[in-house]
Amino acid sequence: MANVIEKFGVTSGESFNLENYKTDDSGSMEKKEALADLTDFQAELNEYQERLYAEDSQSLLIILQAMDAAGKDSAIEHVMSGVNPQGCQVFSFKQPTSNDYEHDFLWRHYKALPERGRIGIHNRSHYEYVLVCKVHPEYNLSERIPGYRNVADFDTDFWENRFESIRQFEAHLHRNGTKIIKFFLHVSKEEQKKRFLDRIEEKYKNWKFSATDVEERSHWNDYMNAYETAIAATATPASPWYIIPADKKWFARYAVGKIIVETLAQMEPEFPELPEGQKKKLKSYKQKLQEE
Repeated sequence: MANVIEKFGVTSGESFNLENYKTDDSGSMEKKEALADLTDFQAELNEYQERLYAEDSQSLLIILQAMDAAGKDSAIEHVMSGVNPQGCQVFSFKQPTSNDYEHDFLWRHYKALPERGRIGIHNRSHYEYVLVCKVHPEYNLSERIPGYRNVADFDTDFWENRFESIRQFEAHLHRNGTKIIKFFLHVSKEEQKKRFLDRIEEKYKNWKFSATDVEERSHWNDYMNAYETAIAATATPASPWYIIPADKKWFARYAVGKIIVETLAQMEPEFPELPEGQKKKLKSYKQKLQEE
């Protein structure tokens, strides 16, 4: 498989078209090879996480967005298994609370940002406000933004301003040491249907099924347009998007894992080196312990 960062990465919205990205593109890779590589990635990830935590300077924010049943939860589970929980923080964002609506739309996401030295994973994110809220603009009314009292008020300027807020938010984080990588797990409507049917037919998966998920399928094209617009408006070299083929879960996990590891490698976290004075003290402590 060619470099997945180059193959699936989007760093500019210029000429971006979601239709150019297949949902089942795994190249010539076989499942057995991908699973073996994923095991290797997990070992590398563990090492990079330890360096990142010890360095205590940078942080990595991983954003996962997708249609329902695209495999966000399983990607987190498989890719991040073995990672020390002390250095990893996972947040799954649901419908905003009444308290969330007392603040601007970025507030609750800012509170969930990873601390220095840590990896943060946002399962859904601030992008819901330009995805779900774009498809269902009536949700925006709960924010009680001055000047926006009716659905018709959410015009082109409103969405452009929201995209600008997101770009500024992410640029600010980048300048202050938080690297952001954003994944869109690109699943086909046909594959989503199969996974919904699995949830109905297999008893141990029944709890995953929601009637709302089926209802949202009627807005599929609206969601695809919303994703295309949001990705094009917010993809930058500093905070890129990755369009991951998700019809084959094993390949999506491979691609996500490889991109995370390669991103950490580019960040070059290092174990801190002690000053000479402290190194000399360590020698004396060692000698004292050995003489006990």
